[in-house]
Amino acid sequence: MGFGALALICLVAISGPLLSLPRGVHVPVIIGELLVGLVLGDTGARLFHPGDPTFAFLAQIGFGLIMFVAGSHVPMREPALRSRAPVGLARAVAIGVLAVPAGLGIAHVFGTGHGVLYAVLLASSSASLVMPALAGLPLTAPSIVAMLPQLAVADAACIVLLPLAIDPSRVTRTALGALAVIAAAFVVFLALRWAESSGWRKRVHHVSEDRDLAIELRVSLSILFGLAALAVATHVSIMLAGFTMGLAYAAVGEPRRLARQVFALTEGFFGPIFFVWLGSSLDLRDLLAHPSAIGLGLALGVCAVALHALGTLTRQPWPVAVATSAQLGVPVAAATMGTQLGVLGGGEDTALLLGALVTVAVVTLCSGPLARVAQGGDLTVDGTSASTG
Repeated sequence: MGFGALALICLVAISGPLLSLPRGVHVPVIIGELLVGLVLGDTGARLFHPGDPTFAFLAQIGFGLIMFVAGSHVPMREPALRSRAPVGLARAVAIGVLAVPAGLGIAHVFGTGHGVLYAVLLASSSASLVMPALAGLPLTAPSIVAMLPQLAVADAACIVLLPLAIDPSRVTRTALGALAVIAAAFVVFLALRWAESSGWRKRVHHVSEDRDLAIELRVSLSILFGLAALAVATHVSIMLAGFTMGLAYAAVGEPRRLARQVFALTEGFFGPIFFVWLGSSLDLRDLLAHPSAIGLGLALGVCAVALHALGTLTRQPWPVAVATSAQLGVPVAAATMGTQLGVLGGGEDTALLLGALVTVAVVTLCSGPLARVAQGGDLTVDGTSASTG
């Protein structure tokens, strides 16, 4: 990969922000970036080569940063979050329970034998998709506050369970790897809390700001890449490293200056590279060679939306319930790990990503109503106002 290709990626990635400019619909920026990847990658003109080691490595950095930002956006310190956490946790658990028979059923219909894997996918959510859809909007509406722990629990649980579902023969090693990453992130949290309570972080902050040293950003990136290295060494997805680190920063309180710096680095460079790479790695032509994979992908996507939409039975506003069906990181990791291990059938990896794209499309379509909920107008199933979460 040369500078010409990198310049082209950054240039065409501008399509993401352009699609999100209309005020009527809050289209996530990543939609444009994914479409660019599809058009110029394996599915289309093949100008981008996702197998290029440099391209893939930069994309993985972007993936880790995206999950870090997603985790840091969870308002861990908010009293309202703690009060609504049981509701969000109960919804996440209920969907997880229902996902098991649904996943087994889909696997039986398509004869793949990967029912447990499908159950993890169906139960998962994606804060990295939902949070950008809420960018610039208040997160104080009761239903939005209750949704945040639901996203966090579904994200974290499915990230941990995914490697176990893909390769049950290595359950012990994978579980130990996940525990190692989580333990390391907890140590990071303890270190950050000590730095904050002792006043050391503030002293460093003032020196860094006065002398333009960006020390906090340098330290944060060092920690993130260290956790990512641990994740890779223990055969765990980088998304677990990024997300748990984000939660650690959120629990302590991420400095605003650092948040702006990480946001700029992620959204301005590494994030678009990841989503363009992801789009370019999707070979929809492969689905034509395996027609059953199309049905599998659609079944996974539609079933995921339907399962999460059941949240409306608990008086969750329908746009919020549907938004929790958004999938990204878990299907990407599943397709990548499954392909590397050789455990997926023909076209099955693309089918997993097709299912994720179905949820992305549905969440995009309901972004307008979701924005109205965030602004204080909670909607029930029939469209009337509601005040509960």
